[in-house]
Amino acid sequence: MTGLDHLIYAAPDLASAVGDIEKRLGLKATPGGRHPQWGTRNAIVPLGPDTYLEMIGPDDPVAPRPTLFGIDRLTAPRLVTWAAKGADLPSLAARARAHGIDLGAVTRGERARPDGTRLTWDATDPFADRESGVIPFFIDWRDSPHPAASASPTTTLARLHAEHPESERIAALLRALDIALDIRPGPTPALFAELHAPAGAVTLR
Repeated sequence: MTGLDHLIYAAPDLASAVGDIEKRLGLKATPGGRHPQWGTRNAIVPLGPDTYLEMIGPDDPVAPRPTLFGIDRLTAPRLVTWAAKGADLPSLAARARAHGIDLGAVTRGERARPDGTRLTWDATDPFADRESGVIPFFIDWRDSPHPAASASPTTTLARLHAEHPESERIAALLRALDIALDIRPGPTPALFAELHAPAGAVTLR
């Protein structure tokens, strides 16, 4: 999908979620790193040279759950949102506001990979409420290596679509952001990603 940077699969227990995804896909995920500012840790599965699946959950299973991506409210892992590639994010956020979409402030994030490589990025606010995650936040990796380049991809994204009870309204908002996401009527906002992996076709939602 043009413009997709990564899918975000959040979990109340990261180790359990990673183990389940590895079994379903038939591969080993790549350890990502810690996000001290959010209290989270991640692991990734590359889906191409600049696209990946991010599995994210609490860094410390004993501490109170982090609020990022609604992790504190999750009872099971799920595909909570996605990130789109962006540039000149302040201008993009201003354009979104003109169409009634609040992407929040542009902030700087960082984490260190296990090999010591430090990644930095700019992103619109991942905490902002964007139609329950159907509308993406935007990310610019600046001069950092893209996380998907940390391992050779063995899995591809075959299809991504969303459901929403107000699908026509959401489709108009996505068009305003130049996002071509297949969106269909559904009872609740949801994302569905079909992955082709060593173990076969797997659909995450």
